[in-house]
Amino acid sequence: MADPALHPETPPHQTETLRQIAVDYTPDACTHSQDSDSITITFDHRGGARWRSTTRFLHGTFSAQIQCPKGNTSGLNFNIYLSSLEGDKSQDEIDFEFLGKDKSIVQTNYYTVGTGNREIVHDLGFDCSDGFHEYVIKWSPDVIEWLIDGKMVRREKKEEGLGFPKKPMFLYASVWDASYIDEGKWTGPFVGCDAPYVCHYRDVRVPVGTAVHDDS
Repeated sequence: MADPALHPETPPHQTETLRQIAVDYTPDACTHSQDSDSITITFDHRGGARWRSTTRFLHGTFSAQIQCPKGNTSGLNFNIYLSSLEGDKSQDEIDFEFLGKDKSIVQTNYYTVGTGNREIVHDLGFDCSDGFHEYVIKWSPDVIEWLIDGKMVRREKKEEGLGFPKKPMFLYASVWDASYIDEGKWTGPFVGCDAPYVCHYRDVRVPVGTAVHDDS
C-alpha cells in the first residue's frame, strides 16, 4: 500500500455555482446571467469592470471556465483571484492574472497581510483567448494549489514562521488597464486597437459551507 505521506493532496472540497455577484464599478460593463451561469466584463471607452462574490469564504475550492479577450490586449490585465478586500493594503490574496502582452502565459501569486512578491509565470501551451479553459484555486489552511484544465501548475505549503493567507476572502474578477505598472513592462503598453475587449466567465463555482456572512 502506498504511503500517503509521499502523495500529499488537498482534501476535496464540495462546490456550488456562484449565484449572486456584486459589481464594484462600471456595472453597465458587466453582465451576469444566472440561467447560463455566465458573466462577462467588457473593456472599452468606459474602462473595465470588477465583479465579486457577495460573501467572503474561508478556504475551499474556487473555479471558473474563462475565455480571455481576443485581439491585441497589450496593457490589459484580466484575472480571477481571491482577496480579503480589494484596495486594503493589508489584504490576503491568491491570484490568477493574465498579462495582456502575451496570451500564452498566466501569472500566479499570493499575498499575506499585503505582502506579495511571490509571482510565478506559467506557460499555458495555448492562447487563453481561444476558447474556454478551467482555472482552479484550492485553498486550505496549510496548502494552496493552482490548477489549469485539471493539471496542477503550482503548489505552495505553509511554512513555519512565514505568512500564509488566512483571512476570509471574496472571489473577484476584473479587466483593467495595468500599462502604467513598471513602465509597461508587466502587461505591455496599452494599445486598444481591438476594443471592445470582452472577457467571458462561465460555470463559476465557490465552496459549500465556508461562506462568512459579514460583508463589512
